[in-house]
Amino acid sequence: MTPPLMPSSAVNPAARLAAFYEALTPQMLDQLSAYYAPDARFKDPFNNVTGTSAIRAIFQHMFDTLENPRFVVHSVSGDDVQGFLTWTLYFHTRSGKQVRGWEIHGATHVQWASDGRVAVHRDYWDAAEELYEKVPVLGSVMRLLKRRLATPVPS
Repeated sequence: MTPPLMPSSAVNPAARLAAFYEALTPQMLDQLSAYYAPDARFKDPFNNVTGTSAIRAIFQHMFDTLENPRFVVHSVSGDDVQGFLTWTLYFHTRSGKQVRGWEIHGATHVQWASDGRVAVHRDYWDAAEELYEKVPVLGSVMRLLKRRLATPVPS
């Protein structure tokens, strides 16, 4: 399902972006410039890029390396200056015949260009908790570090 391309004044820009993400497929990557300004900046725990072609490459890589990635947006807020979305990214990975399901919970803060497209996109999610702790050997080390660094809670 492709979300309709509407003028930014027709709907809250954060709701428009959320609909785009929930319907995102590899075929929709050609529509990215309808949602992102040409010089938009995108930052997440692994990437920090500028421009729609670089942003497109990030999403293309997601579709190339993950099985069935899909976003579910849980909340949307914003105005004509900025927006905030909370979401879960669901996907699968395959190692030989073994398939594993994953969930990454995160949030996105966006700032709008004057035309309602994204000027700045910043994703916030905890790579240690959402990914590293779930990897067999690395996960044990990460959980140990987390326990050692945690502040004890008085009982």
